[in-house]
Amino acid sequence: MAVNHDTLYLKGDRNVEVTKREVTLGDLLTMECSNKTLLPHLKTMKILKIPEGEKKQRYVISILKIIACIHEKYPGLEVQSLGEQDMIITYEDQKTPAKWVHILKTIIVVLITFFGAAFSIMAFNNDVDVTKLFGQIYELLTGTKSQGFTILEMSYSLGIAVGILVFFNHFGKRKFTVDPTPMEVQMRLYENDIQTTLIEDAARKEEELDVGRANHTGSHRS
Repeated sequence: MAVNHDTLYLKGDRNVEVTKREVTLGDLLTMECSNKTLLPHLKTMKILKIPEGEKKQRYVISILKIIACIHEKYPGLEVQSLGEQDMIITYEDQKTPAKWVHILKTIIVVLITFFGAAFSIMAFNNDVDVTKLFGQIYELLTGTKSQGFTILEMSYSLGIAVGILVFFNHFGKRKFTVDPTPMEVQMRLYENDIQTTLIEDAARKEEELDVGRANHTGSHRS
């Protein structure tokens, strides 16, 4: 199969989840090649084999290791990477917990979020003594003492609810604008920090699958 003038383009995400122990090139990357007959063979090329009973669920592999595996089988093939330089392979067991487990987790998260937010708001109000402040403003404007439940308290409570909805940019599944919500932005930043830490830790511990390092996890040959 002539590959002397063929070019293979690779694009991979930084974090890839797999559900099978024998990981192929097609599981990790999207590929485009001028020689269409090569693609089916490349997609089935085995890159990583996760041993049975292996507790480790995350592996870091360099794109150079993947290119070296391709060149080992197709020496004349030109390979260009358009994606990440290092990839995190996360192995997820296909066993899914029972439905009641998901429901229980959802209830726990909802309760923690609700009572945590309520406690934070009450702690802030007590810290700055909002009740006393509203009482002073009400007495200044009306000349009478506040009974603790006036238009100020009602407006403040309504304003908190509206402010939360506007800030988080969605109510239920409905978004007010096309922009990502602050929570989505923070989650993406958190995920990026985790991925960067995993890659750097693997490189420091020399656990990254890279060229010049022995692959203790399994052969990449198909």
